[in-house]
Amino acid sequence: MKEISPPPSAAGLPIRRLCLAVDVEQYSRLDTRTQSSVQSELVRMLDEATASTGLDRAAWTRQPQGDQEFAVLPEATPEDAVLGPFVHHLAGRLVDRNSHPGVPRVRLRLAVDTGVATEAALGHAGPAPIAVARYVDAPQLKAVLGTLTTADLAVIVSDRLYQDVVRSGLPHLDPAQYVRAHVRVKEFGGYGWIRVPGHPPDEVRRAVAEASAPKSSPDAPVRGRSILSQHVHQGAAVGRDVVGGLTVGLPVPLPPPEPGPAR
Repeated sequence: MKEISPPPSAAGLPIRRLCLAVDVEQYSRLDTRTQSSVQSELVRMLDEATASTGLDRAAWTRQPQGDQEFAVLPEATPEDAVLGPFVHHLAGRLVDRNSHPGVPRVRLRLAVDTGVATEAALGHAGPAPIAVARYVDAPQLKAVLGTLTTADLAVIVSDRLYQDVVRSGLPHLDPAQYVRAHVRVKEFGGYGWIRVPGHPPDEVRRAVAEASAPKSSPDAPVRGRSILSQHVHQGAAVGRDVVGGLTVGLPVPLPPPEPGPAR
């Protein structure tokens, strides 16, 4: 019988990690003293939500950025616990905090993705840290909070997490509560899925549609110039610079103009 060789060692291969970024909405409008207070309260709410979920926040590699915290979670972190119970508990902490009279309201945007994230001199490098930084600044996510004025939390997850985790059939994750958005921020482009706890998806969908409506721009494609295609293929976002799925970048020529009337 032929002996089967053991698989090669995984040492040195990139490690996939769950990454998240949370950002305070309209933080710059606060005065210095209130900004300091809000930062402390954000850390407290994240600590409490994590503890209520049964996660070890001390094991998170955290990178504070003033009104935002970026974090890389341990390898063993259950992704469904972050997308389900953690989001639920964080939303509850926000409701409790904002119900106190005389305090400025805190509203949060939360982005979550999974992928390669390695430690670097200034924090972390890899596609996942870049993706969550772009997702949390997605125009659609900001538009949702701008439109749904009673919402305290808006969440966006990558297409990879939506396909692999949200649609897995777990009872605490309902795919119907998420609305797909095509996010383009700087050089990043990809699909994300937005959920607003306490608000039906139809309300979220209207806000996403308004933010995604095409607007005239001097950078808009013109006849004769190639554009880059992007679509969903087997549940994964496919495009020039999509993080999470296949990545391709083939220029697709625009269709020729329709012929005019004969002269």
